[in-house]
Amino acid sequence: MPPSSASTSAADAKPAGAGGGVQSLERAFDLLERMADAGGEVGLSELSTSSGLPLPTIHRLMRTLVACGYVRQQPNRRYALGPRLIRLGESASRLLGTWARPYLARLVEETGETANMALLDGDEIVYVAQVPSRHAVRMFTEVGRRVLPHSTGVGKALLAGHPPEEVRALLGRTGMPAATEKTITDPDAFLEALAEVRRLGYAVDDSEQEVGVRCYAVPVPDSPTSAAISISGPTGRVTEASKDKIVPVLQDIAAQLSVALADQTPA
Repeated sequence: MPPSSASTSAADAKPAGAGGGVQSLERAFDLLERMADAGGEVGLSELSTSSGLPLPTIHRLMRTLVACGYVRQQPNRRYALGPRLIRLGESASRLLGTWARPYLARLVEETGETANMALLDGDEIVYVAQVPSRHAVRMFTEVGRRVLPHSTGVGKALLAGHPPEEVRALLGRTGMPAATEKTITDPDAFLEALAEVRRLGYAVDDSEQEVGVRCYAVPVPDSPTSAAISISGPTGRVTEASKDKIVPVLQDIAAQLSVALADQTPA
C-alpha cells in the first residue's frame, strides 16, 4: 500500500452518488484509461484538459498510482502506464478468452474456419483466444501474439469505432509497415477503409497480414474492453462470396458474446 502522504484527500474519497462508487477510484481508473487511449504516456496538463479535473486533483491521484506501481514518472516529467498493470491485464485477458472460447467453438462449427478473439491493447492488437479449424490446412495465430491494427481485420473492426483523429494519432505512433504487398500503408486510404467497415458492419483482411489468407471480423458490441471476433482461412475456402454466410454468423455470435460478458460485469 502507498504511504499516507501519497493518498488522495478525504474530499476525493467521498462516495460518488447512488452507484456507491468511491470518487477517487473512479477518477483514477478514468485517468488510466485516458492514458491508454493516448498511447500510454501523457502529461498532467493533457490529462487535465481531457478529463476536466483540476491539476492538483490529478497530481494527487497520479502520486498514488505511481506509489502503487500502476503509473511511473518519466525523466521528461510525463507519466506512463506502469509495469504492475501488465499482470492485471494478462490475467483479465486470459479470463476473457476463457469466457469467449465456447462462442468461438460455435463459430468454427458453423463456418468451418479458425475463429479468433482479439483486443485493442494500447496501440496494438493482441489475440486472447482461438479455436482452430478442423481442416488439415488451417490458420493458426498464437494466443498472446501482438500485431499492428492496420493490417488485420480485427484491427479494422475495432478502430472503425474510434474518431478519425484518434486513429491518425495511433497510426502516427506505430507507422504503417507493409506486412504484404496488399497492406494499406496510407492513413487516408485506411480511414476510407474504416468508413467502409462502418457502412457494411464488418471488416475484411484480404491477404493484408499474410498472403493467401482472408479474414472477416466484427466488433463485440458493448464489450467492457474493445474486442472483436473473426474467422480466418485460406482464400480458396474463405472467398468473397462466402461473406454472405459468414458475416451474419459472426454478428450473431458477437451479440451473444456481448450479453455473456455483460452478465460477468458487476452492476
